[in-house]
Amino acid sequence: MKYNIQGEPMPVVICHLEAGESMITERGSMVWMSANMRMETKAGGLGKALGRMFGGESIFQNTYTAEGGPGMIAFASSFPGAIRAVEITPNMPVIAQKSAFLAATPGVDLSIHFQKKVGAGFFGGEGFIMQKLSGSGTAFLEIDGSTVEYDLERGQSMIVDTGYLAAMDDTCTMEIVSVPGVKNKLFGGEGLFNTVVHGPGHIILQSMPISAVANCLSPFFPSGS
Repeated sequence: MKYNIQGEPMPVVICHLEAGESMITERGSMVWMSANMRMETKAGGLGKALGRMFGGESIFQNTYTAEGGPGMIAFASSFPGAIRAVEITPNMPVIAQKSAFLAATPGVDLSIHFQKKVGAGFFGGEGFIMQKLSGSGTAFLEIDGSTVEYDLERGQSMIVDTGYLAAMDDTCTMEIVSVPGVKNKLFGGEGLFNTVVHGPGHIILQSMPISAVANCLSPFFPSGS
């Protein structure tokens, strides 16, 4: 499979497949494809289906296969931002925010990942339940806004505002810390908690999480009576 990503801030990833190669996706993110692409929808087992549902994805999974020759299929982001390709290997799973998964080669498994520290889920903005991508292959993630990526060494940490962590290597850990100082909490405008990500591992940050956009737009919508 070869691919190219085009069109930010409303990106699309165009995948070129050899005959017999496939791509999987969890929802209706396919936007165009060649006529020889065959689609098959299945749940893939009750346990995996429920895991995908709790991870923010559909119970059903679509598999697209090129038949009779090379094929082409494109998947589009559902929100202004970026699409990033991540290589998944058996010894390096990736943890991502809910609904980040866009598409992948068939060797990638999508499951749920529970934060080990409950506070990381209730206050961190990334959610108590995140997505875990394991197995082997290439996966494409939706990122809200622009992306900035860092490699954290062992002992290094990054303080991230609520909702701005898009993905991290499985070797990273995260915890929630309270913003210090009463004045900072009440008047700083940055909320009460921050997410601290500890290395070692690679992290992907996003500049415009959907939650931040919703908060900015909410004053312009009439409230219900």
